[in-house]
Amino acid sequence: MHIAIIGAGISGLMSALELAEQGCSVDIFDQQLAGQAASWAGGGILSPMYPWRYAPEVNQLAQYGKALYHAWNEKLLPITGIDFQIHDTGMLIFDQDDFEIGLNYATRYQEPMQHCEQLNRVQLQQVNPHISAQFQHAIYFPHLSNVRNPRLLQSLICYLKQHPAVRFFEHCPVEKLMIQNKKVLGIETEDGQKFSADQVVISSGAWSQHWAHQLQLNIPVHPVQGQMLLFKAPKNWLPTMCMNRVMYLIPRQDGHIVCGSSMADTGFSTMVDEQTQQDILSACLEMVPELEQFPIVKRWAGLRPSSPHGIPYIGAMPTLENLWANFGHFRNGLCMGAGSARLLRQLMLGQETLVDPIAYSPRQLKQSSILV
Repeated sequence: MHIAIIGAGISGLMSALELAEQGCSVDIFDQQLAGQAASWAGGGILSPMYPWRYAPEVNQLAQYGKALYHAWNEKLLPITGIDFQIHDTGMLIFDQDDFEIGLNYATRYQEPMQHCEQLNRVQLQQVNPHISAQFQHAIYFPHLSNVRNPRLLQSLICYLKQHPAVRFFEHCPVEKLMIQNKKVLGIETEDGQKFSADQVVISSGAWSQHWAHQLQLNIPVHPVQGQMLLFKAPKNWLPTMCMNRVMYLIPRQDGHIVCGSSMADTGFSTMVDEQTQQDILSACLEMVPELEQFPIVKRWAGLRPSSPHGIPYIGAMPTLENLWANFGHFRNGLCMGAGSARLLRQLMLGQETLVDPIAYSPRQLKQSSILV
């Protein structure tokens, strides 16, 4: 089976990996370099932030992330030489209004990885000695981890580029689908090149609404900007991830600390602004004041693919028999990425699925009144 995948972020790359490993031939198209948009810009926490604030369907896919990434890292590392750096740091959350529901969440939803315990000040200092004295209590999730998403993407791209069944077409925007008799025959790029395919997968993230006009569908996905900044501290200086009021600190193994994140409707702009950066910095220094002694080495912004309730669209698109979706993951593209791609592969190849796919079905997308 010959498959064209539109979009080379985490969703497109993981989908390509799943399908190529099953014997499919895969062409991957991206309007820029592979792995450069939201997937690169995110923090890589392998859990939704405050999972109890999300729909069960989000958590259902996210819970497969850590185990699947571990398995893929084991397979890819000897070939690519690039370690995903899955970092088992645990997470401290300081939002007191979330303590009770957080403490009960793991039991209530049978998610052992979300087990947490409440810490007093003495215990808190033992777990992370750099936390501000203003925090006398926290809930601690010892099993939560983060993946260094730029390295994950680099490894995926490196592996897929040497894969005999995979071809990359970068800086190659896809303009439209070639459709005949309610079947997709392939894709046509902006410069007029045509590529045939047996199946086509849309995994174009925040840009997915591009397809609404041609498909005459309402695709409620749009970009929401998130800004970040990066400290460089000594190796293993900050022992845990930290979160308060939706702001987070994510330590990497080499001492880099990712800080974020904001939310703003800025269209497709990835410009950072001073006020937002200051808000992120203030929130992070409130949690860990000692960060002030370390340099900020990078600032950036990414575009999340917002969707209603943050539940992605995964599966067969309506009206066309061989068009598939894997987009709309909003803030959880990294932690849902591995599970989403596994589910898509199982649906495309008629295999038993790891979750009930109904809730993710793109067939719920409504016809639009746009005339084409």
